[in-house]
Order: sequence, then C-alpha cells, then structure tokens
Amino acid sequence: MTGDLLLLAVAVVWGSSYLAAKTLVAAAGVLVVLALRYLVSMLAMLPLMSGRRVTRRELGVGVLLGCTQASILVLETYGVSLTSATNAGVLISLTILLTPIMQGGLPGRFFAAAGVATLGVFLLVAGPGLRTPSVGDLLMLAAAVVRAAHVNLSGRLSRPSFDTVTLTTLQTVVGAVVFSVAAWPLTTRGLGAGEWMGVLYLALGCSVFAFVVQLWAIRRTSPARASLLLGTEPVWAVLIGISLGGEHLSVLAGIGIVLVLAGTWWGQRVERASRARITAAMSSPPNPAASVSA
Repeated sequence: MTGDLLLLAVAVVWGSSYLAAKTLVAAAGVLVVLALRYLVSMLAMLPLMSGRRVTRRELGVGVLLGCTQASILVLETYGVSLTSATNAGVLISLTILLTPIMQGGLPGRFFAAAGVATLGVFLLVAGPGLRTPSVGDLLMLAAAVVRAAHVNLSGRLSRPSFDTVTLTTLQTVVGAVVFSVAAWPLTTRGLGAGEWMGVLYLALGCSVFAFVVQLWAIRRTSPARASLLLGTEPVWAVLIGISLGGEHLSVLAGIGIVLVLAGTWWGQRVERASRARITAAMSSPPNPAASVSA
C-alpha cells in the first residue's frame, strides 16, 4: 500500500512539473531553469556516490545517456513554454506507446491502440477550427520520441551489474555541465523566493525524490502495477493545468485527451500481455511427447 501511494505521488509530481516549468521559464528563461535544475539535482545526488567506484564502461554509458536525457529536457522545457501545460503533459505520455514500437514485435491490436491515441493527439493539438499544431506541441511530440529512444537505449546499454545511482548521478553531472555552459553567465536576477522554490521543486521533487521513490517502490510491487500508477501522470497534468494554471479546454481538446489516455492505456495492456506470453513461452520446458510425435 505504501509503495502504491508513493508511486502515485511520483505521478502527481511529474504531472505538476509542466506547469511549474512553464511558470519558471517565463521568469528566467529555458536554459537558466535547466541549468539550475540540474545543478541542484547534482548537488543532491553526489553525496549518494560516497564509496561507489565508477567503471570506464559506466562512465561512457552515463555520459551518453546524460546527453540524451538533456535533449529530452530541453525539448520538453522549450515545448511547455510554447504550449499549455495540459497539452505538454498529455503529449509526452505518448512515450508509453513509442517505446515498444521502437522495440518491435508487437501484435496488430497495439497499432489499433496507437491509432486511437494518434487521433486524440490530432484533436488535442488542433483545437477549435482544426488549426495547425503550435511549435510547442511539435516540440513535445519530438520530446516523446527522444524519450522513447532514451528508454530503449538505457535498456540496451545498462548491464545488470551497473549501479543505478551511479548512472543517474553521471547523467545529472552531464546535464549540469551542458546547461551551465549554455546558459553562461548564469544570471538569476529574475528569480524571487517563489521562483527558487519552483527550482527546488523541479530538482528535488521531480528529479531526486521521484527517482529514489520510483527505485524503492518498484522493487516492492509488480511492474504492471507500477506502470499503471505512473501512467496516471498525464491525468494529473491535465487536472493541475486546469485547476491551478487557469487553462481552458475546448470540447474537441477534451475528446482528444480522452482518446490519448484511452489509446495509451489500451496499448500498454496489449504490450504487457504480449510480453508476458513471450516470457511464458521462453520459460516453459519443451514437450517430449510432441518431439517424439513430430
């Protein structure tokens, strides 16, 4: 029960990050916000490295994943600055569908679910009058593609012997260096006490807290249950964007959100069931009788 509540808390925190980032970017700019977010995250993660040794292979993988992670955040942050927090939270949820598509070997029903979600995206970003999607919407779609690639890359490059804390810390160091250089000189003149609280929230809440809690909780529940709870992130993004951000939805956009969430949920279930069947087939012992009769 505790693990479920903590995973749900992570989903809420991530869902709220889009409105928080949108507010901060208006005060300080994208690159400054990203630099501060990564620097605070790095300072929080480095003490966890006490006594840990970094291998050359871990260093290479950590730097590479740090670059892809930085690419995701720069696309997301620029994207949310040019669209609504509601749109951003829903569009990034397409990562759940794009990740298994990049892996391949999926049944036809999965692509039907992807089609439902794609129709939802069209209605969401087009809005009344079916206008052209905004630049921010397109950047969020690009962020979803890069995030899916990052997840697949992480799965292929991260060996079981690699330390998760080490890889995560290396990624924060890479991001801190990249964005500090890009934002130099790192001026914080536009940040008041409220904005600094926002920076701390993004760094400690959406990055460090979310990572530690996710790692702790996911080991105490099933992957299916964890993915279901974390998959509520776009729902919280919509609720927070409307209730706290004062954002408004047209009827078409509302239908689009429902279709995206329904398609994502359906596709996730199809992908999980397909993976379970493959795992069961690989682990089941061969049938001697069938071999003799053949």
